[in-house]
Amino acid sequence: MVLGDRGYDHDKYRRLVWGLGIKPVIARRGVPHGSGLGVHRWVVERSIAWLHGFRRLRVRWERRDDIHEAFLGLATCLITHRHVQRLC
Repeated sequence: MVLGDRGYDHDKYRRLVWGLGIKPVIARRGVPHGSGLGVHRWVVERSIAWLHGFRRLRVRWERRDDIHEAFLGLATCLITHRHVQRLC
């Protein structure tokens, strides 16, 4: 399932996602808010904001993909560790 906001409300995008075998859940334009899509979307935006807290990930300095991916993995480990510490 793919969640999308009103900016992706077009039959072209719906057909493309269905063609990949994925169910699109896209908010319709002109329909009042309250579809519930924002409830799930904030999780992704929050996670990206956490990753942007690491300067090396906010501005990509590395030219090699593998090094950038290593820093991304390290950042996710640090974020997870902080949350586990908060729970204990």
